[in-house]
Amino acid sequence: MAYSTPPRTPAGTPYPSPPPRKRRGGEIFGKVFLIALVLALGAGAIYAVNWLSHPKPPVPSGPSGPPPFRVPPLEVARGAAIPGPATPVPAAQTAAPRENFQGWLTRVTYYSDVPERVLLAYAKADLAYQAKNPACHVTWATLAGLGRVESKHGRYGGASVQANGEESRPIIGPALDGSPGFLAVPDTDKGKLDGDTTWDHAVGPMQFAPATWHRWGVRASADGKDPDPQNIDDAAMTAARYMCAMGGDLSVPKNWWDAVLAYNNSTAYGQDVFSNADAYGKVSLGKL
Repeated sequence: MAYSTPPRTPAGTPYPSPPPRKRRGGEIFGKVFLIALVLALGAGAIYAVNWLSHPKPPVPSGPSGPPPFRVPPLEVARGAAIPGPATPVPAAQTAAPRENFQGWLTRVTYYSDVPERVLLAYAKADLAYQAKNPACHVTWATLAGLGRVESKHGRYGGASVQANGEESRPIIGPALDGSPGFLAVPDTDKGKLDGDTTWDHAVGPMQFAPATWHRWGVRASADGKDPDPQNIDDAAMTAARYMCAMGGDLSVPKNWWDAVLAYNNSTAYGQDVFSNADAYGKVSLGKL
């Protein structure tokens, strides 16, 4: 029978002295590797802390990027419900490990169809009215729902929102001349906002009629200039103000619908805004 252990040395027989050890290159390499491993682990810990405080959207695994943003149509009865919840806009000073303001912007933009500069305007309007009128409960998701219907977030007709918040070219809707599907609204501002001295046109990314803009328009930057309907910051802030005035507490279904239908008194229109707002809420929560 073969044994896996070496034969025993008879008692009293000294073991031969081992040959002197020589320093081998492998031992030096092992020490260098151990030092490098410790340094790498330390760098990884620092990276993890930075990632938690400034979260980024995941790198897409394929060439297609993020999944397409889709809005399932919801045929909600008028006044029956409000859109589902959305992640609250975090304050800019939110610390790790919670998501900060810029991380939230980057993530929601990545997974939705809202350009980051436009989402910034919706988010700032949301935060402003949390402070000014917290009982209103207007949300960035509802503002985004409106903005998607009204101008594809400032992209109607090939326009885009620039870094300063201004449209690359003015967005001016069709003449409100009583044609099928449109109200008849004779000119109210001598063409100042829409360039038409005969009929009014809805203007800007949130599509305000000139008379409504003159009544409710606000300057988001408080720089002393007149409110500009072609500025996404002013338009989003004005939309929040208008909805709070028209609806009151928007966490109440009837009030939410009253506010939205003050824009356009059509159940189909309200359902479009509802569907959009609900989808933005879901995507912000990772549920869509």
